[in-house]
Amino acid sequence: MKKIVRYRIPVSIVFPATHPRAGEPTDFRMSIYTGFKIHTIRANYALWAKRFEKINRGEAVLEPYFWTGKPYRSKPETIFQLGKDDEIGIQRLEFYEDKDGVPALRYPLVNNFSEPDIEVIAKNDGLSLDDFKDWFKGYDLSEPMAIIHFIKFRY
Repeated sequence: MKKIVRYRIPVSIVFPATHPRAGEPTDFRMSIYTGFKIHTIRANYALWAKRFEKINRGEAVLEPYFWTGKPYRSKPETIFQLGKDDEIGIQRLEFYEDKDGVPALRYPLVNNFSEPDIEVIAKNDGLSLDDFKDWFKGYDLSEPMAIIHFIKFRY
């Protein structure tokens, strides 16, 4: 019997040190349980696309988790385990350039055709628009990101 690969993905329970709300609770754990946070966004689309190929073949599962205390110094607790039968999915997220020729958070493009409202993306990621912008302001927006869906919903 072939061993199933587990792709663990951390979910922050507090805002990171680089965020204006650093240390405050994100409520992501409860938002995932209640269906308010239906996806997470991660850098490195290519890596996550390869992982989802294995998930879709039934060779791997996705395990969102949170740290019970200090990251890397406390016990990780898995929120749930999701596989190919759970209708999870991935979409490519890119950002159009603004007037300055720099990719901007307010101009999202999903899978090369859908242009959802950035406020909807932020809400579905469990954040207000302002918190979303502050969360991703240090990211390289010229590189594609991955929207990892915990449910069937897609843009």
